[in-house]
Amino acid sequence: MTLAGILFVLGLISMLIRRNMIFMLLSVEIMLNAAGLAFIVASSHWAQPDGQVMFMFILSMAAAEVSVGLALILQLYHQLKSLDSDEASRMKG
Repeated sequence: MTLAGILFVLGLISMLIRRNMIFMLLSVEIMLNAAGLAFIVASSHWAQPDGQVMFMFILSMAAAEVSVGLALILQLYHQLKSLDSDEASRMKG
């Protein structure tokens, strides 16, 4: 559980510090994997398969999040020619 907590905090700090959208997407993935690791550890501690089922749900959600996130990032890069999140927040319209 300690490793899961450390990974989650590292992902959160990276999400708050970085301005590159690709690194922000990777930070979200680290946080999702930390949550999945916590479910796996808890399920093995209580000898229940529920945590493994939740981990499969987290993996499928992470795959969908990456595909949608990368599509949005590609569209923003196509329009702005930059991956900086500050540039995206200045969009008008």
